[in-house]
Amino acid sequence: MTAEAPAPEPDCAAAWHRLQAEQACRDLVLRSAALSDAGDAAALAALFTEDAELVRPGAPAITGRAAIEQSYRQRPAGRITAHMVLGTLFDGGVQDGTASATSRVLVWTADAGAEAGPHGRPADPRQRLGFFADRFVYTAEGWRIQQRRAGFELFRD
Repeated sequence: MTAEAPAPEPDCAAAWHRLQAEQACRDLVLRSAALSDAGDAAALAALFTEDAELVRPGAPAITGRAAIEQSYRQRPAGRITAHMVLGTLFDGGVQDGTASATSRVLVWTADAGAEAGPHGRPADPRQRLGFFADRFVYTAEGWRIQQRRAGFELFRD
């Protein structure tokens, strides 16, 4: 009978660094959803790198932080959104100041003009299940989104 080789000792510093980086990137995903829902285009755009690329469903790619801000400023004033991030899975971990992850997102919308009752405002009947496929990079400003591809996979009316 042969014994199995013992598992190598984990590099605690490297594991801690990876966990910190992943948490910072998860925070970017959550913050981007919250800022989008709040209609804060400037703060949302600041989460992206200066040369970022954003691809949203059915629209051409948007390149650059300023263009991303301008695009979100054009959102209809009476539209309410609620992005619920259901989880973020890192693909390949964190390497050399970059990371990639995919987040599942459930999006609800409503009309701001609809009267709110004890249960809130009535939501539009269409619910959308989608994703953010993000590439993150560590910059002088900290972790930022360098590329986001957003899409929808399922909907329900």
